[in-house]
Amino acid sequence: MTPGERPAGTHELIGATLLAAGRPVRLGELAALLGLGEDATLRAVQAFGTHLAGAGLGFTLEAVAGGYRLVVPPEIAPHLAPVLAPPPLPPLSQAALEVLAVIAYRQPVTRAEIEAMRGASASTVLTLQERELVKVVGRSDALGHPLLYGTTEKFLLEFGLKTLADLPPLQNEDFSHLLRS
Repeated sequence: MTPGERPAGTHELIGATLLAAGRPVRLGELAALLGLGEDATLRAVQAFGTHLAGAGLGFTLEAVAGGYRLVVPPEIAPHLAPVLAPPPLPPLSQAALEVLAVIAYRQPVTRAEIEAMRGASASTVLTLQERELVKVVGRSDALGHPLLYGTTEKFLLEFGLKTLADLPPLQNEDFSHLLRS
């Protein structure tokens, strides 16, 4: 350290890490960086979140996808549209959303299983892969060893879920067969 420098404080390190990472940072990663146990790190992250909430800085702390990240609150986001790029992708089609729901609730699942549950083609799985919402997670032991699909961390991020356990329960009886028994 050169004269005049001071070691970064806990809030500074947490904030700088979350800003620079560009992805959710897991509690264990922050604990290693701060040299603290996970309980102490969790308290520090919570205190940092409280500090941000009262500071009026235009961003806030969010727990998502098994980690923490800095986000712009929804009430501020529309004001940033002129400087944000690229434009958002077009919304997913109804068919793509159905395929995504089957994968999310039944993963790991093969394309044939998806098609059997929907009674229609699952060709949109390629679109979902291109958008990095689903990925190949293995191969089935069934004849021909078809690919198994599952959701990605980006799926959790896009839908604001901490884990798959945060998926809402299915309400519509037409889709109740998607749940594993």
